[in-house]
Amino acid sequence: MNSTSMSTDRAEPRTGSRILRTALRRNAGAMAGGTLLMGLYQAGETAFPIALGLIVEHALQDRSLGALGWSIAALAVIITTVSLSWRFGMRILQKANTTEAHRWRVLVADRGLQPVARDTDLKSGEVLTIATEDADQTADIIEVVPLLISSLVAVVITAVALGIASLWLGALVIVGTVAILTILSVLSRRIGEGTREQQARVARAGAKVADLISGLRPLHGFGGNHAAFLTYRKVSAEAKDQAISVARINGAYAGAALALNAILAAAVTLAAGWLALSGRISIGQLVMAVGLAQFIIEPLKLFSEMPKYVMIARASADRMALVLAAPPVMTPGAERPAADGDLEVDSVRYGSLSGLKFHVPAGEFVAIAAYQAREAADLAAILAVHVPPDAYEGVVRVSGHELKDLSVEAVREHLLVNPYHAEIFAGTVRTNLDPAGAGLPVAEAVEASMLTDVVALHREGLDHEVRDRGANLSGGQRQRLSLARALAAGPGILVLHDPTTAVDAVTEQLIARNLARARRGRTMIVITGSPALLDAADRVLVLDGGVITAEDTHRNLLHTDEGYRQAVAR
Repeated sequence: MNSTSMSTDRAEPRTGSRILRTALRRNAGAMAGGTLLMGLYQAGETAFPIALGLIVEHALQDRSLGALGWSIAALAVIITTVSLSWRFGMRILQKANTTEAHRWRVLVADRGLQPVARDTDLKSGEVLTIATEDADQTADIIEVVPLLISSLVAVVITAVALGIASLWLGALVIVGTVAILTILSVLSRRIGEGTREQQARVARAGAKVADLISGLRPLHGFGGNHAAFLTYRKVSAEAKDQAISVARINGAYAGAALALNAILAAAVTLAAGWLALSGRISIGQLVMAVGLAQFIIEPLKLFSEMPKYVMIARASADRMALVLAAPPVMTPGAERPAADGDLEVDSVRYGSLSGLKFHVPAGEFVAIAAYQAREAADLAAILAVHVPPDAYEGVVRVSGHELKDLSVEAVREHLLVNPYHAEIFAGTVRTNLDPAGAGLPVAEAVEASMLTDVVALHREGLDHEVRDRGANLSGGQRQRLSLARALAAGPGILVLHDPTTAVDAVTEQLIARNLARARRGRTMIVITGSPALLDAADRVLVLDGGVITAEDTHRNLLHTDEGYRQAVAR
């Protein structure tokens, strides 16, 4: 997808109808070529029974080998035309369809991965479903329209050919086609409504699966896996019931279409037979009419199914619009902070925080001992800009600039908050530490985080394979890999949230010393209850009741603060 089209897509708000119009406009050339070839295919298919009727009418009456030869040659040309036009027409349309689906997948993924979150009620699993299934079904409109037009060509040619033989036969085809489409349009609307609900329920089930997989270990830990399974089973059952309901409607639609088309074909055949018996059409015209009556079932079936596919594409486009048209949760500024600056939290009130206030000068290593996990999580969320600045009271300043005045890219570059549940990606140790291949100091980060065992114990070293979500690593190895990635990024201000909860006490001591050495002269904040990390810090802030209640070195606090000693001493 080129930059021009991408920027245009970003600039315009999206609705389902506008998404479909964009797809059609962007592929107008391919659709024109595909429509021409598919129309030629349908015309050739229609010409076959017409040619048979003419052969019966003229060639066999002459009873000459020359006439028979010309007839066979004409049929060969028709068959060749049908074969080649179908082959190349579908190639053009399917290539355009696949390319367009890719464009929408990329655009939806781009929206989901932007630094500023979108204001939607969708979970990551739902966005994934929209970026895959809905993008594919929306792009199907590129094939649907040419096939609809080509089917219409077949119906028109059939009606004209039969009308030349008898106006009654031509009128019967036209009236029957209109009646069939009118009846089926009612069912197609129900399919669109049911499909929209089905896609939403399947997306919710996918989101539930993603949540369960990410929390599988904790669920096993406290025995909640059975309750979680029952929850997923209920969501999945709802999606199954809706899918069955949509399948019933689809079955009724397909059955009705086939029955109505067969009735029309039978009516044309019987009418042609009656006209032939009464001498109003010739035997050749009878053969043509019977052949067209049999042939028209397929284009009529295709023609009558198109409204269903249009409704499905529209439902999928509406789902994509939920992501593409969603406004950002915040409007970031454009300023950039100094490379190595200070961090100030001034009277912040949000969730469990009630007027939190502290200042970390540039280059200082500060540990925050939060007595309540909720307070630690709320503080980490605010510093990571997961909470928009206008959603809380007070101000957070980076190098003297308020967060709301900084661009998100600048915040991410200078202030990195590494959560305790950071994701591990499928790939290698190296690609997890340096995802962009920017040449980050990977070796130093591995040593500082004590990830050396993973590198040293495997022959591939840094190229050791890591499975999705770090499934082949222990909890401590995943945590140290996440820590190494944060250290390799080398931000001006590094915030770590419980970086050593899954490692043993000896390793934790080594990591604490390594962190202090690796980040010497650069600002670092560690939200933790680890005595090793608290002892390594220049200063400890005690967060209790949503405010800072004490600050000193770890050892001084152990001697002077009984509550602190009971909370962190092991």
